[in-house]
Amino acid sequence: MRDRHSEVLKRRALGLLNNARDNFQRGEYDLVLFHVEQFLQLYLKRILYEKIGTYLKTHSLTSLLKELQKVYEDKALFELYNSNIETINLLEDAYLTSRYLPREYDKEVAEKVLKFAEKALEVLK
Repeated sequence: MRDRHSEVLKRRALGLLNNARDNFQRGEYDLVLFHVEQFLQLYLKRILYEKIGTYLKTHSLTSLLKELQKVYEDKALFELYNSNIETINLLEDAYLTSRYLPREYDKEVAEKVLKFAEKALEVLK
């Protein structure tokens, strides 16, 4: 189901990924993680919305990815999740800490997360 809602989710998600890239260039590594997490949330919700007309009202990337796996039963989705569980958990933690704790991340972590986001985008397209 593609409609205006779907297109807005896609535009916002890709905008957040661009923000993460820009944050990396500026050395704002904690914001890289925040924007990647937000990108994935919206992009996963968009895919679910297009396939089943709704999505989970959650901030959990794990829940969204598991729901997407149920809907699509695609090997690449299972591989994306299973080989990146630690990164996904890190992003979920980054979402919470960005709001409530003064947690900072270094360049290496931000670079790893950004590479994961690019890989995820390839799989999710």
